[in-house]
Parts: sequence; C-alpha cells; structure tokens
Amino acid sequence: MRCSLKGSSIECITVTFMDLKGIQLTWLGHATFRAVTPGGKTIYIDPWVMGNPACPAAEKQIKKVDVMLCTHGHFDHIGDAVEIAKKFNPTVVGIPELLKWMEKKGVKNASPMNKGGTQVVGDIKVTMVHADHSCGITDGDEIIYGGEACGFVIEFETGLKLYHAGDTNVFGDMAIIRDLYEPDIALLPIGDHYTMSPREAAYGAKLLQAKTVIPMHFATFPVLTGTPSDVKKLLPEIEIFEMKPGQTAGK
Repeated sequence: MRCSLKGSSIECITVTFMDLKGIQLTWLGHATFRAVTPGGKTIYIDPWVMGNPACPAAEKQIKKVDVMLCTHGHFDHIGDAVEIAKKFNPTVVGIPELLKWMEKKGVKNASPMNKGGTQVVGDIKVTMVHADHSCGITDGDEIIYGGEACGFVIEFETGLKLYHAGDTNVFGDMAIIRDLYEPDIALLPIGDHYTMSPREAAYGAKLLQAKTVIPMHFATFPVLTGTPSDVKKLLPEIEIFEMKPGQTAGK
C-alpha cells in the first residue's frame, strides 16, 4: 500500500508489485536490458555494454546472447551490437536499414522487420511499434541513414508482455499500443533533452496503462536530468519500479 498526504487527510493506494512470471530482467544502465526466459534464452535489448559508463564492470563480460533487439542506430543503443553479434551469432531484430548496415559490418543472423509487424524469435514473439525519434548511424566520421527509430512489444512464453519504448517523445498512438498489445510492463525513457522528460513519460504511462513502469535512459550523462522520483510524483497511482544498473528483477 502506498500512502500520501492530501491536504489534511492521508490517501492510500493499493499497489500490486511487479510479477515477471518467471522472466529475469536486468537493467544494464541507460536503455540496455537483458531478459532471460524460463526456457533459458538470453535476450539483449539495445546492447550498449562495454562502452556504457552506467553498466557495472561485472556485466561488461557477456557470456551468452540468443536474441538481440535494436530500437535504432544511435551509438548509445547499438554501440556494442556488431561486436556482440559477431561473437555470439544471435538472431538480430531491427528495422531493415539498420540491419543492412550491420550485415555489411559482418553480422550474419539478421531478421529485419518493420513497424506493425510481428515475428516469432526463439521462444518470444516480437512486435515492432512506433517511436518518435531520429535515427542516424555513426559510421567513422559520417552519420548515415539508419531507417526509423522504433520500440518493441515482447511477449514471452508465460504470457508476460514487455514494452521497450526505445528513445521517444510521447505520442498519442501509445494508446493504440495499449489497445492492441496490452503491455504489462513499460520501459520508458525519462531523462529529458534527447527523449521524454518525466512529464511526458508520465503522460505516456497514462496512455499505456501498463501495470508497472520502469524508468530508463536517465543519469548516464549530466544532460539527462529526469529522475524516477520526478515520475513517481506525477504517477502515484502506477507502480514505478526503480532499478539500479546491474539489478535483476524476477529472481
């Protein structure tokens, strides 16, 4: 139960804490997450690990990757994607233009898709949804076209639905994501400047109506000033599950 002071009275709200239904979810800092399914498959989302200053040192030595999901081509989301994919040969999911570039860099097992599409990868079902953000790939001294930014709704074999918004501003069609896919948990950027601030993220959470929101993409750099506490103040009725880099939920 969560209680807050409203004028001269105390208002209490019952909160149902996050149930991952057998999934182990680890935040590696910034927008990078690792999910391990009950069947033992390891999924990395936006794999910026070795070069990620928010990623704990103990997590920089990757041991296994079965599936890699890339929301867009900015360095802080795919900074280690090519190296990891060449080493572990996972199925790599992303928008076609980004994956074509990755294939040119030596990635072998690309599985491109586009917004509105759904595919089964291993023991998960992946749907690509919209994100409102830019997408350029830094390639040496050039920035090249990388398709559009996206988000993913991941449905696990246990029925849990996880929405990773990628980098995005709030957009009205988050209500469509709610209606069509009904995510249980939403991973939302809150840092401001390059993505939503807590204000926009709180509005997006109301559109999505997920049971739990996990803030991400904050504090990695000084310019990313949004904090989970800022979101909590705006969303007392929704569970805001604040994770620390390296923390695993669902164990």
